[in-house]
Amino acid sequence: MTAAKKKVQISVYLDPAVREGLVEYAARRDRSQSLIAEAAIASFLSPDADAQREAAISKRLDRIDRRIARLERDLCISIETLAVFIRFWLATTPALPEPMAQAARAKASDRYDSFVSALGRRLAKGPNLRQEIPEDVASPINPEQD
Repeated sequence: MTAAKKKVQISVYLDPAVREGLVEYAARRDRSQSLIAEAAIASFLSPDADAQREAAISKRLDRIDRRIARLERDLCISIETLAVFIRFWLATTPALPEPMAQAARAKASDRYDSFVSALGRRLAKGPNLRQEIPEDVASPINPEQD
């Protein structure tokens, strides 16, 4: 029967902030400071630790990249939608004579409130316009990307 290896005590110098962090972490986890320090040193010395950390960072960056790509696509859809609407509206709406223009300005506030209300209902119930557009539509931002 082999004797269990006895742990060896060492002395280390820590910055006060690091020492306080160790004390707080150990208290939160209800573990000894020695156990936390030993696990941290083992993790630091492990060759797999760098690979695991790098893989976790890479995974997070990939997820952020996908989210940014979706945001970019959604923003492009919004801008194009607004541009098409403005172009259509300017092409089909004739200028009003002055007496009619005054009446139209008076009615504009009610029409705007109706628009905002309709937009709110659309956003609340969905589906959103971006959900109606297939994901495989080429992005106008960078069409040669595919």
